Amino acid sequence: MKMEIRTLSFPADSPPPLPVIVAAKLAGLALPIDTSLPPNSAPTLLFSDGLKLHGTYVLLRYIARVASLPNFYGQNAYESGQIDEWLEYAPVFSLGPAFENACKHVDDFLQSRTFLVGYCFSIADVAIWSALAGSGQRWESLRKSTKYQNLTRWFNSILAEYNDALNEVTALYVGKRGSGKPTASKLKEQQGASNQSKSSYEIDLPEAEVGKVRLRFAPEPSGYLHIGHAKAALLNQYFAQQYQGVVIVRFDDTNPAKESNEFVENLLKDIETLGIKYVAVTYTSDYFPQMMEMAENLIRQGKAYIDDTPREQMQKERMDGIESRCRNNSVEENLKLWKEMIAGSERGLQCCLRGKLDMQDPNKSLRDPVYYRCNPIPHHRIGSKYKIYPTYDFACPFVDAIEGITHALRSSEYHDRNAQYHRIQMDMGLRKVYLYEFSRLNMVYTLLSKRKLLWFVEKGKVDGWDDARFPTVQGIIRRGLKVEALIQFILEQGASKNLNLMEWDKLWTINKKIIDPVCPRHTAVIEEGRVLITLTNGPEKPFARIIPRHKKYEGAGDKCTTFTRRIWIDKADAESISADEEITLMDWGNAIVKQVEKDHDGNITQLSGMLHLEGSVKTTKLKLTWLPETSELVNLTLVDFDYLITKKKLEEGEDFLDVLNPCTKRETAAIGDSNMRNLQRGEVLQLERKGYFRCDVPFIRPSKPIVLYAIPDGRQQTSLK
Repeated sequence: MKMEIRTLSFPADSPPPLPVIVAAKLAGLALPIDTSLPPNSAPTLLFSDGLKLHGTYVLLRYIARVASLPNFYGQNAYESGQIDEWLEYAPVFSLGPAFENACKHVDDFLQSRTFLVGYCFSIADVAIWSALAGSGQRWESLRKSTKYQNLTRWFNSILAEYNDALNEVTALYVGKRGSGKPTASKLKEQQGASNQSKSSYEIDLPEAEVGKVRLRFAPEPSGYLHIGHAKAALLNQYFAQQYQGVVIVRFDDTNPAKESNEFVENLLKDIETLGIKYVAVTYTSDYFPQMMEMAENLIRQGKAYIDDTPREQMQKERMDGIESRCRNNSVEENLKLWKEMIAGSERGLQCCLRGKLDMQDPNKSLRDPVYYRCNPIPHHRIGSKYKIYPTYDFACPFVDAIEGITHALRSSEYHDRNAQYHRIQMDMGLRKVYLYEFSRLNMVYTLLSKRKLLWFVEKGKVDGWDDARFPTVQGIIRRGLKVEALIQFILEQGASKNLNLMEWDKLWTINKKIIDPVCPRHTAVIEEGRVLITLTNGPEKPFARIIPRHKKYEGAGDKCTTFTRRIWIDKADAESISADEEITLMDWGNAIVKQVEKDHDGNITQLSGMLHLEGSVKTTKLKLTWLPETSELVNLTLVDFDYLITKKKLEEGEDFLDVLNPCTKRETAAIGDSNMRNLQRGEVLQLERKGYFRCDVPFIRPSKPIVLYAIPDGRQQTSLK
C-alpha cells in the first residue's frame, strides 16, 4: 500500500533536493514543501502516519518505486544497480572544478545512447539532468556551445519531452547564480517566506559585493603544493564563483634561500591539476621597488626604524615588551643605515628594518615586527639585484592592497597577526583588505611543513616531491587519488574555523566511490609460493574468450581471457583448499579439487582436480582468481605504502625525527594477465580480490615488471595476499 506523503522538508539555507522534486512532478505526485528544517539537515519525506525517510537519493529511489512511470527504477535488478551507480556519481557535478570533468564523462558515455541506463527514461536521467539544470548559468553557457554535443542532445531531448513540468520546477527552484536554490520571490510565492536561501558552503565575506570580489592564492615557491595548500586554493576559487569574482595566483617569493623556478613551475602544474581558474599570475618580487619606496616613506614618517640588535636578543625583548635601544634613533640615522642595508655592506648586514608599532601591546605580533632583512643570496627570478627582502608581514598587506584584493582568505594560524596586518596597512595609508579565516587542514600521521618534507627529499628517504608517500598534490595523485575526490573532501569541510585532525580514510572512501564504478578489473597472482592446479578434464588446447573488463561499465572495454588445463593460483588460496572440495574459478565456473600434494616441509606444491562447470557458484565457499599457465603473462611489482611517521599528531616541540617510520614501502612480485600490457601510466584498475591500484610504470619489455601502486580503499591498507 502506497503511503500518503505529507511534506518534503529541507533547510531554507540549503539547495533544495531538485531531483526529488523533478521526479515527483513527472510522476504526478503531490509534494508539499516545508523549509523549516534546521541547517545541515538532510532532505526528509514525512508521511501521513508519521514515518520519515531521509536523504536526497533515498527519497528519489522511493519516488521511483511508487511512481507509475514504466521502468523508472530499471526493468530488472541489474539496471537498478546501474541506476544506483549514476546516483552515486551525480554529486560530482556540485564540486566546482570537477563540473566539466563530469560533463565530459557523461558526454562520452552518451555517444551512442539515448538514456543513461537501458532503453528507458529513469531516475538516473533525472539525477544527472537535475545536477546540470541546478548549476544554472554554468551549464547554460556550455549548453549553448558545441563542447559537449552528446550531453546537450540528451539534456534537450528530456527537456522537450517533459517541457512544461521541467520548466515549472526550474523556474521555481533554480536561482540565478546557479546554486540550485529558489529565488526569494519564488519562495514567497510558495510558502510566504522572505528568507533567501544560501548554498551550504557559502560564507558571508564581509562587505562583499557580487561581481566585485577579488581573491588571491599566494603560495611561497619553496616546495610543491600539498593537500593543505589545495584547501586554500579550492576555497578561494569556490568563493570567487559564489560571488562572481576572480582569483589571481601570486607567488610570495620573498625568501631567495628557499625558492626556485622548479617550485614555481610545479606549483602552476598543481594549480592546473586542481582546476583552479585564475585571471593572472603575479609575483611579490614584481613590487620590490614600490615596497622599498614605501619602507623609506615609513622611515621618514617615523613609523619604522633600523635595528642592529642581535636576533635572539630582539626576540627576547619583544616577548618581554622591552623597547630596542635603536627605537628612537633619528630619521637621518635610520635612512643612513637603510642605505647600508640596500648596499648589502658589512654594516648593513647587521641590521633589519622594524615597524614602530606598540611594544606594550598584549598582542605580541604588534611589538615592532621586522619589515626587511638583508639576504645576499641571488633571487631565482631577478638574480642579485637586491640585497634586502621584505618579510611576509610587510609584503602581504602591501601587495594585497596594491593588487586590489578585496578579501584575503588565511588559515586560522594567522589569527593573532590579523591586527598587525590591518595596522600595517593603516600606517602605509592603503585601503583596508578584509580578512577571512578558515581552519588549516591537518591529516593524521602526516607532516605538512615544507621544511620537514624537504628533509625527506634531501636525505633520499623518498623519490622526490611527487613520491606517493608525500601529502603533495602530485604525491597523492600518483598514489591513485582522483582530483574529484580531493575537491569533494575539501569542500565538504567548507570554510570552518574549527581545527580538525582529519583521517585519510575519509578521503580514500570518497575516492573509492569515484573509481570503483568505472575502473577495469584484472587478475594477478603473487609470485612467491604460487601453485599450479591441473584440471584433468580441462581444455586439450588453450582457448580464449573476450569478456568485459568491468561487468557493470561498458566504457571500461573488453579483455581477452585464456583458458588452459593448468592454471596458477595464490599460495594463500591453495592453503585454504581441502581435498574433494568444490571451488569456483572466477569467470570460468566450478571445479572439484581431488588431490593436494605437499613437500616434506608441508608446503603445497601442486593441486589436481576436474572442472565441474554444471556446479552452482552459490554452493561454494571459495571463489578464487586464477591465471592460465601461458608465456603471455606479465611480471608485476605491487607496491604498498605506509605513513612516514608513526604518530597521529606531533605535539608542540616534538621532533619528527623521533617518530620516523622505519618501513614505509613494500614491494611484492606477482604475475598478471596479459591484458595488462596495454595499461597506461596513471590508469587505475582493480586487481580482483586484492584491491585498487594505479599503474606507475607501464609495460616496456618482458624483463621489466609493470609497477602498480596500491590505492587505499578507506577501510584498511591494501592486503597483498
